[in-house]
Amino acid sequence: MMRKVMPWAVFGLFGAFLLAGTVVIFLRDGRIRAERRAFTEARNTPSLAELKLQNKTLTVQMGRLAPSGAWIIIDTGRNILTLRRGEAVVRQAVISSGSGSILDDPAGRRSWVFDTPRGVFSVKSKIRDPYWVKPDWAFIEENKPVPKHLDERIEGGVLGDFALSFGNGYFIHGTLYTRMLGRNVTHGCIRVGDADLEAVFKASSVGTKVFIF
Repeated sequence: MMRKVMPWAVFGLFGAFLLAGTVVIFLRDGRIRAERRAFTEARNTPSLAELKLQNKTLTVQMGRLAPSGAWIIIDTGRNILTLRRGEAVVRQAVISSGSGSILDDPAGRRSWVFDTPRGVFSVKSKIRDPYWVKPDWAFIEENKPVPKHLDERIEGGVLGDFALSFGNGYFIHGTLYTRMLGRNVTHGCIRVGDADLEAVFKASSVGTKVFIF
């Protein structure tokens, strides 16, 4: 005796075949897209020879952009100052740069971030035997009242024998804390050891480019 097939069963079988076909089409379509993507990536990936040519071209272009005279590069991540003349490295020095710490004024009116600025600068002035005019934050940091007279702010012998200003109150200068060289501990200025500072000072002039990153 033949069994009667119910309409819902026929629909279920048809749905199963349709679903299976959809899965096959989906998998095949996904494989085709993956193969196309792999082909495109392979076509766009430069060969070793092309990479060498690109590197050579980039090196030449960077050489053309380099200042012809002395210029200074400061890496605040590694705390390394590099003095270059053209493409040649003249001297490298371990330095200290900004700590990135924050000081809040107890009065709640101001705050300071002690970080070294990044970007392209130039030497604004060269100073022998510099003295430090202590800003407000220096007294707040020491829990001392902020003085009203300029002569109470002046302090000598703390910036070394030389200083190079690169704008906005920031300097490349000496330090009493040579044991701290190589660390991010300053209020934003660049501290350099005596011998290295003297070499950088003598090689630089007003207008010397300073690249900080």
